[in-house]
Amino acid sequence: MPNSENKQNKPLANNHISVDCVVMGFDGEQLKVLLVRRMGEEGGEVFHDMKLPGSLIYMDEDLDEAAARVLNELTGLKNVPLVQFKAFGSRDRTKDPKDIHWLERAMQSKVERIVTIAYLSLVKIDRALNRGLEAYQACWVALEDIGDLAFDHNLIIKEALGYIRQYTDANPAALFDLLPRKFTASQLRTLYELVYGKAVDVRNFHKKIAMMDYVIPLEEKQQGVAHRAARFYRFDKKIYNRMRK
Repeated sequence: MPNSENKQNKPLANNHISVDCVVMGFDGEQLKVLLVRRMGEEGGEVFHDMKLPGSLIYMDEDLDEAAARVLNELTGLKNVPLVQFKAFGSRDRTKDPKDIHWLERAMQSKVERIVTIAYLSLVKIDRALNRGLEAYQACWVALEDIGDLAFDHNLIIKEALGYIRQYTDANPAALFDLLPRKFTASQLRTLYELVYGKAVDVRNFHKKIAMMDYVIPLEEKQQGVAHRAARFYRFDKKIYNRMRK
């Protein structure tokens, strides 16, 4: 669903189909989702809340193009890999009058029942990715801190997490897309715990890492930390791909 904007000189929108983007990142401690702030007026009162980056699609673009456009227009991000993971078509998606009125004002057209195609991207949260987000009223919010979002966006995020679990079960390399180039065993374990929603035994997890030939221990250790410096690891995609064949 789009932010309020002047639609002059923009293509005609399809009032029944939208795209929503779940961009999920890991900062070493928390799993976060990229959200955009929304402001509107309902019943004479101004409201502020948050939503996923999303929009109705234009009649002259396909779904993938719409998702890339939405992410760029609402967050400034470019060239972020996105994959479709589910369609949401419940008749209750647009049951809240506040959402419908806001959307109709934003799109300057009548809106009825909307089916949305959800896209997912797993990214590393770094300075380059964060640059300029505030100018777009976009920000990272930890999963545990996400409140009530517009439309059915809480459900979309929940389903995205379920998709990630299923996908990483079959393709463990996907989790390493969330980690920095050099990471500690603790960061990897924390990521597993957040994605799968359960605690992982430290000792058993170190044994698990030792069995991952594609997780390479480095001679380098953390610097300037108050606790015992942890060893860094790196993910070797070539070894991983060779093992998958």
